[in-house]
Amino acid sequence: MEKRDVVLYEIKECVAIITINRPDALNALNRDVNVKLVQLLDDAEKDEQAKVIVLTGSGTKAFVAGGDINEMANLDAIGARNYALQAKRAVDALYTCSKPVIAAINGLCLGGGLEYAMACDFRVASENAKFGQPEINIGIMPGSGGTQRLPRYIGMGKAKELIFTGAMVTASEALSLGLVNHVFSKESFMEEIMSIATTIAGKSAVALSLIKTAMDRGAQVDIESGSLLEIDCFGLCFATDEQKKGMDKFINKKKG
Repeated sequence: MEKRDVVLYEIKECVAIITINRPDALNALNRDVNVKLVQLLDDAEKDEQAKVIVLTGSGTKAFVAGGDINEMANLDAIGARNYALQAKRAVDALYTCSKPVIAAINGLCLGGGLEYAMACDFRVASENAKFGQPEINIGIMPGSGGTQRLPRYIGMGKAKELIFTGAMVTASEALSLGLVNHVFSKESFMEEIMSIATTIAGKSAVALSLIKTAMDRGAQVDIESGSLLEIDCFGLCFATDEQKKGMDKFINKKKG
């Protein structure tokens, strides 16, 4: 395992595990975390061993409990905007990564933590996880995509309720809302995450990247434009060795 200050990077079974490592602060986000996270995501993009990326938090109490209030408390309006812009670079790095990114939510997932998790391709939670955008409780609002992504996942009305009240939801509630795909016990959590991640890692890397492009960009345009984008990506799959090997294997299996 390679330690880079507040973030850890490990390769395990073709999976890059990136761990936010500030357990004493419940893995709260600060400038250092954002800078290191962007660097490590770039490393994972270039790492030929890494087929899938898992983002998690150190310890069992928190994935990320939010932004570091001590770092933000004395910011003025311009400073706060610049702070949010730096955080956006980390969020964008998660969202635009060409490789699948899974958020492994092992505890509190609040504020910026939820915003970072929502920038991942999908989310899996431990049974003790809790979710929320509690910024309103300290007189501010989400600044890293919470007002934009949360409604897209759970609907405008429920998202507004959670952001207006600052309330938290449990892992089981997050599952029913469609915010997470699975909830696992604390004991089996990382084993289950690795099972999902290694299954995905065994698929065509090019096809996975093109699927991400088609789905993420397609969600931002009308269905006709999205369908044409999908067709372009579909065509590109046929320029890969994976397609040729995969179809040959299928045909030969049918013949046998």
